[in-house]
Amino acid sequence: MSTQAPTSSSRWQSLADQVLSGYQLTREEGLEILNSSDDELLELLAATYRVRQKYFGKQVQLYYLKNAKSGLCPEDCGYCSQARGSKADIPKYRMLNEEKLLEGAKAADEAKAGTYCIVASGRGPTDREVEHVASVVEKIKSEYDLRICCCLGLLNEEQAQRLSQAGVNRINHNLNTSREYYDKICSTHTYQDRLNTLKVAREAGMELCSGLIVGMGETLEDIVDATFELRTLETKSIPVNFLNSIEGTSLEAVDELDPRHCLKALCLFRMVHPSTEIRIAGGREVNLRSMQAMGLYAANSMFVSDYLTTKGQAAEADYEMISDLGFEVIVSGHEMDASTEAPELAGQTESR
Repeated sequence: MSTQAPTSSSRWQSLADQVLSGYQLTREEGLEILNSSDDELLELLAATYRVRQKYFGKQVQLYYLKNAKSGLCPEDCGYCSQARGSKADIPKYRMLNEEKLLEGAKAADEAKAGTYCIVASGRGPTDREVEHVASVVEKIKSEYDLRICCCLGLLNEEQAQRLSQAGVNRINHNLNTSREYYDKICSTHTYQDRLNTLKVAREAGMELCSGLIVGMGETLEDIVDATFELRTLETKSIPVNFLNSIEGTSLEAVDELDPRHCLKALCLFRMVHPSTEIRIAGGREVNLRSMQAMGLYAANSMFVSDYLTTKGQAAEADYEMISDLGFEVIVSGHEMDASTEAPELAGQTESR
């Protein structure tokens, strides 16, 4: 009697069953997700959505980003319009004053974002810049019910401690790619430098926000390696960026992404990190295009409004997209313990 090979549908649903039971994917299974055929994409998304639904229900958390210091950077990260050697036409300015950063907090609050991200270009902040940001964060915390995530470059122990004391909840420092591929995109600091900053941030009591950029010429193995490195770090939030090739940067000619590959990458991250916040970050509009909404069947958060030096779609379009999915923006969701199931969805196993 012959046995019938499993269908792709049962293949991905079986994998979701395992993940929902506590199983941790292997690298080989991660590669299978990225290598899956486009014909399997809907089935893969349906299985992935079951995992997303268990931990986050239909909730979507929004982040608002403020470029607090633009350009003028000595680092040579090939993807970045603010990097040394970049000829991209972008604004260049030093650290914004208190008034401008407070205006950003007000905009974040009005945009229904639960987290305000303060980002500054450069290798790392001066102690004076850290004190400035810390002082502003203390005022923001006294006026708004916002979580604060700072991305200021490489940090030392004292700087991390000061930011934590001021009320910074998370430090963002992306790995960007795998350890093996890192020196292909940056030569002025190392992968280990980034890991060291994440270490001092955690030791100072802040949560870790760290992700990667897909589409910089890396292999599928590089994406999987970065995914599993982040699992080792136990990051609380993972922004998944898709390269937006900006004219004037070293990677301006790199354009290898399509929406289907981006969705598979998001599925990979959800399956490897079932209870972690997965955020669709930079390059969403450019690379997912008409399939943006489908990304939220895997991810549970996204940036609203603009990015560092590029424009995002209008916030109203994001709200409409979320509503059309039958999802809802949850500001208080940032306080939800993602290690437990969303109460109204406990025990559910079917995709809806």
